[in-house]
Amino acid sequence: MRPLYRNLFLLFGIVCIVYMLYKFGVDFSDLNERIATAGMYLPAVIGIWVIVYAFNAGAFYQIVNSGPHDKHLPYKQAYKLTVSGFAFSYTTPFGFGGAPYRVMELSSYIGTPRAMSSTVLYSMMHILSHFYLWATGAIIFLIIHFDLMNGFYWVLCLLFFAVFFCVLYFFSYGYRNGLIVKLYKLLFYIPFVNRYARKFYDKNMSAMEQVDTNIAYLHSQPRAFYSALAMEYVGRVINSFEFFFILHALGEPVSFADSVIILAFSSLIGNMLFFFPMQLGAREGSLAVIVSLLGIGTEAVGLFSSFYTRIREIFWIIVGILLVKIGTKHIMK
Repeated sequence: MRPLYRNLFLLFGIVCIVYMLYKFGVDFSDLNERIATAGMYLPAVIGIWVIVYAFNAGAFYQIVNSGPHDKHLPYKQAYKLTVSGFAFSYTTPFGFGGAPYRVMELSSYIGTPRAMSSTVLYSMMHILSHFYLWATGAIIFLIIHFDLMNGFYWVLCLLFFAVFFCVLYFFSYGYRNGLIVKLYKLLFYIPFVNRYARKFYDKNMSAMEQVDTNIAYLHSQPRAFYSALAMEYVGRVINSFEFFFILHALGEPVSFADSVIILAFSSLIGNMLFFFPMQLGAREGSLAVIVSLLGIGTEAVGLFSSFYTRIREIFWIIVGILLVKIGTKHIMK
């Protein structure tokens, strides 16, 4: 990536951090008091993401390095791109910023088609692992909270699993055949956009088809594909410890199983409102609802839980933004 573009990413990240701190809505004296009451749990909430990102980076490492080529992405650089990429995803509407950043960093070393296909495949893997987490949360809820099920919850549960299996089919088809060209051609049917979309497609058709070819090839390597998916899923399950620590810090003992349910529900609602940067508002509301439903505490407990996740997010966003300028000269061996 050119130094100018990297500096622009850095500047954008700094502006987002300042804006989020401004919108945080907590008095600093109140902030110090709440952090003090967290005790040893706040470092645990922040530190668990060292492990979560390690699994995310492992999945990205597997995807980028699968296939015959003479360029190898070191794991430490995969970790750096993972943390920085998620920092930009957190701070942009639709989570848009992370993927372009990864592509721009990788394309100078492995070429744009391969950088795009690796990034797109990882993004698809990341989304797919969301659905597996949500399905896990739904199954655990059915097992340990069956007494809470009523007609409305049964309808929601059946609807979710119907969507889940449709998504599995969609992703399976996309992995086998590629998605870039097919999804891009949808722009041909949008008024005022179709003319420019066709012009861009005619100019870059071979590169886009190469991206789809690379995606299909990566899917044909089952060992790399399923190990990457497994690492993404395990990382999400480990992420459940975040709410386990938070609720214990708030004096609400909770089982790890309930922590998985809380994470799955808040993640589902947050992704349904994916156009909000940092899922502002969606996270707070979903946590308030789920902890109240599970009988863990009042809605205030859910709001305080969100407070700790915001602290963690801001910490790792700052780390990710700082990593933009570190270790960029020799990213590839």
